[in-house]
Amino acid sequence: MRTRTKGISIDGDRERKVDKQYKGQRIYARLGAVSQEDAEAWLRAEQAAIDRQQDQRPQHHFCDAAGRYLDEKEKEGEKQFSYADAHLAKILPYIGTKQIDMIHSGSFDKFKADRMTPIDGSKGVTPATVNKTLEVVRAILIRAARVWRNDDGTPWLASAPLIEMLEHKNPRRAYPITWEEQSMLFNELPPHLERMALFAVNAGTRDENTCGLRWTWEHRFPELGRSVFVIPAGEYKAGRQHVVILNDVAQSVVDGQRGKHSEFVFPYRGDRIQEMGNNGWKQARERARLPQVRVHDLRHTYATRLRAAGVSEEDRALLLGHSVKSMPQHYAAGTVEHLVEQANKVEATRKRMTILRVVNG
Repeated sequence: MRTRTKGISIDGDRERKVDKQYKGQRIYARLGAVSQEDAEAWLRAEQAAIDRQQDQRPQHHFCDAAGRYLDEKEKEGEKQFSYADAHLAKILPYIGTKQIDMIHSGSFDKFKADRMTPIDGSKGVTPATVNKTLEVVRAILIRAARVWRNDDGTPWLASAPLIEMLEHKNPRRAYPITWEEQSMLFNELPPHLERMALFAVNAGTRDENTCGLRWTWEHRFPELGRSVFVIPAGEYKAGRQHVVILNDVAQSVVDGQRGKHSEFVFPYRGDRIQEMGNNGWKQARERARLPQVRVHDLRHTYATRLRAAGVSEEDRALLLGHSVKSMPQHYAAGTVEHLVEQANKVEATRKRMTILRVVNG
């Protein structure tokens, strides 16, 4: 039975028990047949002891936590480090000097307002973009509470605060393009982006993996006369390896890139392209009168054409890199040959009059 003080209860034998969470620590004891006043006094003393302990604990600022987080992300891979670094650069001016135990959901009000409605009158970002930064902050504070420890074994942070995300409605719908639209758009693209787009729409790769595709990831199958690319776990969104299957068109694009750069398959002016959705892409889609088409829609287009060609759900999952229980880490030649055959079926949809536009490819 509960008593007037939260955390103190009385059992059937009229004995009092304390079970309470206080500043991230559990206070628990069976006190026996004591009075309510004695139980409350005992609880106050335990809380005071926790207060003294936490007052003596080293204080960490958010910039310290961000630095440790980036050190850990750097070991996981270039992609993870770059993603975290970009978002932390945006949030550090707002909370970098704050002690982590003083951060709460309201600490981000100005950051949210500045990102969505910049004072210089420029176009603000979407709530989804703001949330990506907040998710990085949340991950750091959770590690500070659950993983990182001071020299005395206490956590950096007693408990991670609740960080409220922004609501975002009506996200942009996927826009798989028709063959006619593909021709219109690709004809307007600069040659280096056209090759990348042709590869992506025939291999289903994401923007970052197309831009960062490396020759060291290529695995040749001489008996088949073609290649696959094995994207390492640290460079793939799902955090595991993905085998990129090349249909005939994607294979021809790759073969045409040989000898252009020692490291990257799709270089530009001797270096890696950071993203396909640059000014060249945006200007090309405006000229083609397709302003709604994003780089990621090339992946949606590939998925839609696979479905329209009758490729099974399991094979589509393998080709697109979706997680399935039976997914192997590497493929034997027979499996590659089968998947190439399935990937080549997208060409058959060229003769179709229409292509279904779906939200999720």
